[in-house]
Amino acid sequence: MTGALLLASTREELDALLASRRTAGDRVALVPTMGALHEGHASLMREARRCVGDGTVVASVFVNPLQFGAGEDLDRYPRTLEADLDLCAREAVDVVFAPSVDELYPDGDPLVTVDPGPLGTLLEGASRPGHFLGMLIVVAKLFGMVRPEVAVFGQKDYQQLVLVRRMSRDLCLRVDVVGAETVREPDGLALSSRNAYLGPDDRRVAVTLSRALRAAQDAAADGPRAAYDAAAGVFGGEPAVVVDYLAVLDPDLAEAPPHGEGRVLVAARVGNTRLIDNLPLVLGQHH
Repeated sequence: MTGALLLASTREELDALLASRRTAGDRVALVPTMGALHEGHASLMREARRCVGDGTVVASVFVNPLQFGAGEDLDRYPRTLEADLDLCAREAVDVVFAPSVDELYPDGDPLVTVDPGPLGTLLEGASRPGHFLGMLIVVAKLFGMVRPEVAVFGQKDYQQLVLVRRMSRDLCLRVDVVGAETVREPDGLALSSRNAYLGPDDRRVAVTLSRALRAAQDAAADGPRAAYDAAAGVFGGEPAVVVDYLAVLDPDLAEAPPHGEGRVLVAARVGNTRLIDNLPLVLGQHH
């Protein structure tokens, strides 16, 4: 049931907008975002539409304070609701849910939370303690409020995708969590709201991340170590990129197998901006 874009800022408004659509038998897809929407988000909305056909696509716009650590960029994170609504309308989103912090956390920080488990302590979790706890809390709340059959997340935040899938499965939330391909600039840089922080010089250097990941892909036929070394070699030639972590793992972020599917993931600082990226690998399979 598509039509004019509808905006809800409270749970009651959201319930009212979704009730008639559920009665009509619509399947509901959710695209959770923190706003500052770009073509990467637009691709998630198109994927959501593919998943539910003429059902209902809901996008949430909420900068979640619980997933920002001390000294992170919560205050300067871009907030562009008018432009976000324009993009959602262009992508035939049906409902945008843009709640305030008080609306989503009326009792302050939740006392009952979702523990990310061991995976929440690795990679992004090691660099940003508490990040995944805050992320899973808000996603669980959005799942409870929207009650989607499908939720679409970008593969750029790959560890987030793996954790949300695991939460949905482990807690029987009955949401099919779909991972959509990362959208890239023509030079390979993954689209991100944080790219807006990059000055011209940093922007040129930032392409090193995707170059290193592609080097890992090219070397992956020789196994996980070769893939890692190839990526590390690219970073070694670009001192302006400060690598936070570089890892070659399996698709569930456990130890990489010698043969089969894998994932190479990186986080690095370029100037004052922290960027993340990842790509799939096919390990140890010479043609």
